[in-house]
Amino acid sequence: MADRERKGLVARWLEGKERSEDYARSTLPSNRWQLFWDIMKGRFGRLMLVNLLTLVTFIPLILVYVWRLMVTSAQNLIGPYGSGLGVGYPVIPNVVGIAEWTAFQSDLLFFALFIVGGLIAAVGISGGMYIIRNLIWTEGIFVANDFVRGIRRNFWNVLEAVFLFTLTLFVAQTMSNLADWCISMEIAPGWMLASKIVGYVLVALMGLISLWMISLGINYKQGPWALFRNAVVMTIGTLPQTIFFAVVALIPVALLFTGVNFLVVLAVIVMLLFGLSYVMLVWMDYSQWAFDKFINPNLGVKTGRGLYSRTPKEDKIGGTAPQAESSEAVREYRRMILAQGKSQLVSRPIKPLDDGLEVYQLPDSFSRDDLRRLKESKEAIDEDAKAYEEEHKNDEQYVEYNKQFEELERALEDDGKKKKNKLKKAPKMLNKR
Repeated sequence: MADRERKGLVARWLEGKERSEDYARSTLPSNRWQLFWDIMKGRFGRLMLVNLLTLVTFIPLILVYVWRLMVTSAQNLIGPYGSGLGVGYPVIPNVVGIAEWTAFQSDLLFFALFIVGGLIAAVGISGGMYIIRNLIWTEGIFVANDFVRGIRRNFWNVLEAVFLFTLTLFVAQTMSNLADWCISMEIAPGWMLASKIVGYVLVALMGLISLWMISLGINYKQGPWALFRNAVVMTIGTLPQTIFFAVVALIPVALLFTGVNFLVVLAVIVMLLFGLSYVMLVWMDYSQWAFDKFINPNLGVKTGRGLYSRTPKEDKIGGTAPQAESSEAVREYRRMILAQGKSQLVSRPIKPLDDGLEVYQLPDSFSRDDLRRLKESKEAIDEDAKAYEEEHKNDEQYVEYNKQFEELERALEDDGKKKKNKLKKAPKMLNKR
């Protein structure tokens, strides 16, 4: 191998290390963390465009939230339980529980509208998540076209997830407001406080399940019940990681509710620029890691999409994890190689052409008798070849050669049966989208 030309200092300054092949390879993402930063740096403009398209569908939800905030503030100012207004001499009415009851009646409307706003936001989520998934897979995208395509393909799955979450939020908030009213009226305050805590836990759990439903629905074709069931399995099976990455993904949203003016303004700017895209990118990036680890190898689906393999010999068909070694795709690939590698010239005896048998040559002017002789000569050669094959078929070289291939085929079939029995017990994941 020829030595590389050593360039001068000025030449290296002018070209930069980016021109080096080793440097270029080292910059390619080989894990999900690197892929996240690579997309943030290299596709930031597209993330902003996706964020804008998704944000448009969140406008009804934002308007309902602002409306509720304004109504709540107004009620706190003009209600008979604020600033002493409405309570004067000589009659002082009983105002205990009025604030809690008013909040209960208002939230019945606003949280019902949150359900409607969430269903509209599901349109943007389905399109945005589809684009983010394609970015993670490093596929070429056209933002507007893929946004519409994502809506057509994933809307109903995302709609189911968003509806279940907003419905759970509506029920939990209603029960929480009733519990506040009961506590103000001194009706079983301990039990009411416990019920509020349970409601908050259910909302958080349903939020995690809904996130998994969205990512599962975008990656796999499933029915409504299978989608919910598999989301529950993924949530429980990866609970610590799920909580961590959900918190990381929702940081910009959490800053909106801190109440600190500087942080709220910062969060609003981030949400307007790329906040929603950031949330979707973090969650989908984590989801792809979980799918590669727990689902795709069992389905025989290619893993590590969007990642660069540091080891060129690494087989990415069906994954590189030990459990992916005998995936259906890998078995089929090896079976194909096996079938192509079994040579008919080596696996069976073939009589050499040195025994004096020849095909009868037709003269320039031939008769029916010449055709009969030609046919008989061909039949004689064919029968002689079959007799030779039958006589030598048990020779050691042919027996050993065929035995090796039969054992390998049997091992592949047994491995496939074991994998099939194992898949029957796993959550049902249908075809890849």
